[in-house]
Amino acid sequence: MMANPVRPGLHNMQTDSTIPSRRSFLRKGSIAGAGASAFTIIKPELVRGAGNEKLKAGVVGCGGRGTQAVVDLLTGSQNVDVVAMADAFEDKLEGSLRRLRAHKESGRWGDRLKVDPEHRFVGFDAFKKLINSGVDIVMLATPPGYRPEHFEAAVNAKKHVFCEKPFGTDPVGVRRFMNAAKKSEELKLTVVTGAQRRFARDYQETVEKINSGAIGDIVATYAYWVGTPVVQQKAGRNPKWGDMEWQHRNWYSYVWICGDQIVEQHLHNIDVCNWIMGTHPVKVVATGGAIWRPKTEIYGNIYDHISADFEYPNGVRMSSYCRQFPKDQNSGIYTNVSELIVGTKGRSNAHDLGTGSGQDVRTSFKDPRENPYVREHTAMVASIRGDGPYINHAMAVAESTMTCIMGRESAYSGLEITWEMIMNSKQDLQPKQFGYDLKMDVPPLPVPGEYKFV
Repeated sequence: MMANPVRPGLHNMQTDSTIPSRRSFLRKGSIAGAGASAFTIIKPELVRGAGNEKLKAGVVGCGGRGTQAVVDLLTGSQNVDVVAMADAFEDKLEGSLRRLRAHKESGRWGDRLKVDPEHRFVGFDAFKKLINSGVDIVMLATPPGYRPEHFEAAVNAKKHVFCEKPFGTDPVGVRRFMNAAKKSEELKLTVVTGAQRRFARDYQETVEKINSGAIGDIVATYAYWVGTPVVQQKAGRNPKWGDMEWQHRNWYSYVWICGDQIVEQHLHNIDVCNWIMGTHPVKVVATGGAIWRPKTEIYGNIYDHISADFEYPNGVRMSSYCRQFPKDQNSGIYTNVSELIVGTKGRSNAHDLGTGSGQDVRTSFKDPRENPYVREHTAMVASIRGDGPYINHAMAVAESTMTCIMGRESAYSGLEITWEMIMNSKQDLQPKQFGYDLKMDVPPLPVPGEYKFV
């Protein structure tokens, strides 16, 4: 199973994961990579790779995102080998392995990519086999519908985790993830997320300065992902694919497995605002729809635009807008992926006050050590080995995931949705059976007033 290769975030690294009641205090700590003496360095007792022994990692989900995560991990640290891979589809796994072996950087990895045939696991239960294969780090890069189950299994097995965002597609799943997140904190497991703005040096330094009063008191926040569509199977369905296989291979078009754009993609921008505010919104009113997406199975049942007005506990609002309209050389369609933080003494785009690379998270970096996609893996390995600050972002990004779902459900239903409502929602989108040929009906496109929030 593959995850979206586009994923544009580091909450202040602290020895305890953030929860709403403590955020206002915890967010004042030092940023990652600076002032390490301010942290208690945790050497997890549960890791076999501590000290000079190399860590062993395995990746679950061998699409574009999982493949690139392996590249970033091997680039970011010499102290880890990749020894196992798992996917629902054998062609995805073998194709990923071929690309990794042929990668231009592979000569620098030496023999640290060592996935023998006995450690290539295929099927819907492949994640269980990988988790139990002797790895220290489990890298979760499947479509997000599977994230809660896979993360829970990794934590129960006392594994450190690199976890792609988002952390689920429905409230039941995200609450399951949150319960596992609490356990990961208790076990002092390292959990690094794919919200890599949190690992971009300029974002880290800017957020620190904002929280220290550089732009005064925050009065408004804005989050934008105005982009283009993600359509994975433009040619349509292979006649050999059953419903479930088709929806996996075209997963971005189906709510149950992707969560819609606001959850799968726009989370990056919303997470930055939550990171800066130190908590999650308490309510939202949103609207959206599908203006251009054809009503065919290629395009599934997600919206192509959602606009949301969130409110934080202190009354500050976040204006959120995401859109995916098609663009060609002649269309001139407007695009904008950014954040804006407005204070009483100025404003910031959340990365303009830093002294790092001066580049945003979507720019190629001449020095790979400055690339936030690489930095997140470097920081993860350092956290596990005790060479750097302890990191666990599981709860913080889980709250951002739930924030996004709250916005989606408001747009779908036409209701004002509160945090209490979404945290008590019974919505569970996950299938109860799995099989390549399994029949799966597609719910209709949500219509406000007809769609029922549960």
